[in-house]
Amino acid sequence: MLIPVRCWSCGKVVAHVYEQYKQAVESGEDASKVLDDLGMEKYCCRRMFVGHIELIDEVAPFSVARQD
Repeated sequence: MLIPVRCWSCGKVVAHVYEQYKQAVESGEDASKVLDDLGMEKYCCRRMFVGHIELIDEVAPFSVARQD
């Protein structure tokens, strides 16, 4: 779905840098270096990015209200 606003373990705000991370990794940069540059130093915060799977496009068609 969407990236969580805060890290589940430590509570640090992480969502504000997700788009930068995503663009950098898609352009071919190393994920580890990108996370270092963005200030994601704790392993718990890093896993929020590395383990995230973008599912919003698959779930969005089911969010339309049904009409009986």
